[in-house]
Amino acid sequence: MSSDTEHHRSIRSFVTRAGRITAAQQRALNELWPRFGLEFRAAPLDARTAFGREAPRTLEIGFGNGENLAALAAGEPRRDFLGIEVHRPGVGRLLLALEARGLDNVRLICHDAVEVLAQQLPPQWLDEILILFPDPWPKKRHHKRRLIQRPFAEVLASRLVAGGRLRLATDWEPYAHEMLATLAAVPTLRNEAAGGTFVTRPAERAPTRFERRGESLGHEVWDLAFRRL
Repeated sequence: MSSDTEHHRSIRSFVTRAGRITAAQQRALNELWPRFGLEFRAAPLDARTAFGREAPRTLEIGFGNGENLAALAAGEPRRDFLGIEVHRPGVGRLLLALEARGLDNVRLICHDAVEVLAQQLPPQWLDEILILFPDPWPKKRHHKRRLIQRPFAEVLASRLVAGGRLRLATDWEPYAHEMLATLAAVPTLRNEAAGGTFVTRPAERAPTRFERRGESLGHEVWDLAFRRL
């Protein structure tokens, strides 16, 4: 791991909150985690061990309550999905959704995404990465906590196959422009937007609670899409 990445890792992009876990979510964490969960290990993840097959793979970082991830997995049974989230109530809620919908093409990791990408996911392992509504850390003194910074952007690009896609969305305009500039500076990524700006909202994305909250506050949503060269 580079010294830049190590420095970034000393400043985490999230705060682990002791959110309330319902009885059903705790039951899911106890009973369903062995089926859908993957423990963090500083060793390359093997697709056949994780999913039992080789298939195109999508990663969603910070899936929240998992609405989008569950919808995508239900709509694309021939694709495998990996979700990373640090907040246990959201993990429990998604586990319940996977059980209820009979989905078996999703695996979850409850750990820091920066460490998972750097230490557990092999290079050129993912066909798609989704980062939807990451915490914008709006106060200037907190900007150093933002997830999308150059060292991590380069790691993201390295984990994509050639032609793989990185999709992001935010309802915080200054962060949208910062992400755009950061990703445009990564030489292995190419912006898919005409004019090198933002793309239209993908129709397959299920509205998350973060997106709905932003819309209720009158926030516009900015979508970005980059491809690995």
